[in-house]
Amino acid sequence: MTTSRPSGRQFPSDFLWGSATASYQIEGAFDEDGRGPSIWDTFSRTPGKVLDGDTGDVAADHYHRVPEDVAIMKDLGLQAYRFSIAWPRVQPTGSGEFNQAGLDFYVDLADRLIAAGIKPVVTLYHWDLPQPLEDEGGWANRQTAVQFGAYARKLAEVLGDRVHVWTTLNEPWCSAFLGYASGVHAPGVTDDATALAAVHHLNLAHGLAGRAIKDVLGEDTPISVTLNLHVTRAATDSPQDIEAKRRIDTIANEVFLGPMLDGEYPKAVFADTEHITDWSFVQDGDLEIIKVPLALLGVNYYSTGRVQHGTPAGGDGTPGPDGHRSSVNSPWVGATTVEWLAQPGPHTAMGWNIEPQGLVDLLLEMRDRYPSLPMAITENGAAFYDEVSADGRVHDADRVAYLHDHIDAVGEAIERGADVRGYFVWSLMDNFEWSYGYDRRFGVVRVDYDTLERTVKDSGLWYRELLRTKTIPTPESAAL
Repeated sequence: MTTSRPSGRQFPSDFLWGSATASYQIEGAFDEDGRGPSIWDTFSRTPGKVLDGDTGDVAADHYHRVPEDVAIMKDLGLQAYRFSIAWPRVQPTGSGEFNQAGLDFYVDLADRLIAAGIKPVVTLYHWDLPQPLEDEGGWANRQTAVQFGAYARKLAEVLGDRVHVWTTLNEPWCSAFLGYASGVHAPGVTDDATALAAVHHLNLAHGLAGRAIKDVLGEDTPISVTLNLHVTRAATDSPQDIEAKRRIDTIANEVFLGPMLDGEYPKAVFADTEHITDWSFVQDGDLEIIKVPLALLGVNYYSTGRVQHGTPAGGDGTPGPDGHRSSVNSPWVGATTVEWLAQPGPHTAMGWNIEPQGLVDLLLEMRDRYPSLPMAITENGAAFYDEVSADGRVHDADRVAYLHDHIDAVGEAIERGADVRGYFVWSLMDNFEWSYGYDRRFGVVRVDYDTLERTVKDSGLWYRELLRTKTIPTPESAAL
């Protein structure tokens, strides 16, 4: 892959550079020190759900390698590290007693980061719901949102002012629609009405958690949420194709942006899904709770999509950009007259098209829509099939080119008025890539899954130079 953008763009001195991970994807230690089972422990043990039968039992073994991993972060020059708390590690059943060993693990991690000059950015939920809560209905059950608020309160009490930014949820779209509609993510449910109930209760959980944290630490405590906002384009300017795009935008983006930032659901989502549910799970006062003041909007971006009016989504075998594996059940609830079209290459190992301009377009759209709300790129990266060369290094030139062009796109958006405060590369290290197991590698640090040895890839060395100079290096410099 060659770059499509020039090198040398400079970033503001106060721009925050970091990397990101998720607990189930890297920690391992699935049954140690009082951790309870999560929906991903259950799902990954279900035959056929995860490629090659992989599980996160060991993952990258981060639980036992925190000192080594923090040393790598410091060497890379990270200014911030975005990690998630494993809810079942700190509260094994999702309610009731908290597990002190689990709480101590995250206090120790935060303290080590701070000692290394790295700001902890905490995500409270990155998909590993305690299995006992799922047994009671999971995110389709309103009580799960209530329990999440109590969990957030406890973490605020324990971690306190160690945390630079509190993020409530990561990509609730995936939790709701991949978990409860298409079933390709845990818990593997395939019911559209259940998915829509999960949407609302995730929104409610966000509001309850944000308000609990502010109640403990003060109203000025920075609260964020991370959304994988979809960039979808209509195939033509025809009214039918424009309507297809509108339907996808509604179920992909507006069901979260509307309540979280505007305090209301778009009327279109009710019209699109009235044959599925009456939305009676939305109670009086919920929308006021959900619209908790945010200090930052986290934006995850990887690729774009293109749609036209036609057969049911994915019906021709072309999956939408939902992230992970195909299913006979569509995640695009209420969009059954939308057809996804194949995107031109190049593509990553995930099959996602590479289009940095989509990130520019997204950031400028958010600039226009919410001009007073700062943003950060909380995930951006690419999976490729890396190999260790004879010289012992990982020369991942495609990933370097991807990061080069997307970071330059962020810089362009900033120059054009988008208030973007930081960038977190996904991911710090290779890890358990959900339903693809260990087959896809996103890390700027390679993990040998046999020995668990870490090796900084060329992309990591390139990123280190960017962080040192605040100037985008040439891709070629990574291999030197």
